[in-house]
Amino acid sequence: MEAANISASALGEPARLSFGFYFLPLATVICFLLPVLYLFPPIPATTSDALLATHSKLGVAPPKSSLRDQSSAAEQQKTGTDAAGAAKVKALCVYPIKSCRGIEVTRSKLLPTGLEFDRLYTFAQLKSPFPVSSDGGGAGDGRDTHSWEFVTQRQFPQLATVKVDVYVPDATKSTVFLEKSSDAWIVLRFPWREPGWKGTMQWVAAKIRDGWRGEPEMEVLLPVEFPTDKEIEDRGYTREDVRVWKEMVPALNMEKELPEELSRYLSVSNKLALFRVDPGKLREVYRCAPTREEAGYQPVVGFQDAYPLHLMNMSSLQDFDAQVPKDEELQHLDVRRFRSNIIAYDEESWKSVKFTQGTSKVTAPTKFQVSCRTVRCKMPNVDPVTGARHGVEPDRSLRKLRDVDEGAPRMGCLGMQMVPLFEGTDRVEYMQAWLEVGMAVEVLERGEHVYIKQ
Repeated sequence: MEAANISASALGEPARLSFGFYFLPLATVICFLLPVLYLFPPIPATTSDALLATHSKLGVAPPKSSLRDQSSAAEQQKTGTDAAGAAKVKALCVYPIKSCRGIEVTRSKLLPTGLEFDRLYTFAQLKSPFPVSSDGGGAGDGRDTHSWEFVTQRQFPQLATVKVDVYVPDATKSTVFLEKSSDAWIVLRFPWREPGWKGTMQWVAAKIRDGWRGEPEMEVLLPVEFPTDKEIEDRGYTREDVRVWKEMVPALNMEKELPEELSRYLSVSNKLALFRVDPGKLREVYRCAPTREEAGYQPVVGFQDAYPLHLMNMSSLQDFDAQVPKDEELQHLDVRRFRSNIIAYDEESWKSVKFTQGTSKVTAPTKFQVSCRTVRCKMPNVDPVTGARHGVEPDRSLRKLRDVDEGAPRMGCLGMQMVPLFEGTDRVEYMQAWLEVGMAVEVLERGEHVYIKQ
């Protein structure tokens, strides 16, 4: 009778499963997959990912940057000197691609051309008396009137957001499965997202790889070393002149490596190219630089504006920053706006200085001739993080408050240009030294500077 009393619903309808029946297996799968997806994200490997298998990325991580707290009240009160009262090197920066984002380092090899990896490349656009399209075509004949002219943040402020990484060989990463590499590489990265569903997938992949602040990027791989003749022929590079200020500089046109997306990102309407400095055709520096007899060699530069090294004095910047009018767009002056190689503390009356030996055994006392003040253009108006250009500052205040050099009247000056001096050899190929953060600066000579125009 009990069997007969079993309800029809119990016999004819399936039992309803509880919420836990579905939730627990699903939660188990999710808990298992999340760590796996975190460690092995299902996203395509980038060029940078591949290089990390055999190389190490040059530079200081942002949390360890010597410049991270430069605008804090405590930093403003620092004198930047050691116990003996000597100025110290606060930071070192290199800019492998002119006008793109720099790399802060704790130690750098010093060469006659400046810090290693500095200003090896520059962007240039094709200029002509008649319109020139992005593919190099123009109206009418007269192609021989075209010329390449270097470009910077002055014309295209978004260059400030183009990131540059240098990867150097790491002997500790070579294994039986990975060949040892002796070549260093540069990776250029800029924000780019394809339209439609591809762009959505790129956005998701960037968030998985780099966290919530990650954004899709396009990468371009460039060699640090100057290409061989065979590589130049195979890759379709050409040797051409590029104008840097008033000089025509023989260099290597590597425009073949640039994607069209970069021109669109930078809003460059003319044809865009990337030039590699030719180490056999460096520009000799005269004007305020020491003579061959004084330095033991004729100072040379790659794609630097005028001199091998640019030094900024934090005390001078802090004093100037306190006088610059501020608004919502400009809260403080980041020293990186001025794109110097060496950042230290002291005044601008240096004529000759010596950096004493650092804590590393590879460093040694190194002398410099302080050639002249740095005459500023409007590039510091560009925010080095966002690429946004302020309408007037700090250019207006520079011209008003820093009109300090009779050789550059009504032109603001901030920072110093330097030439390294090497002892023990008169052969440029053997001239090198090492610099590092924390080295003390001994002032050997002080005096007045008068800028000599190009």
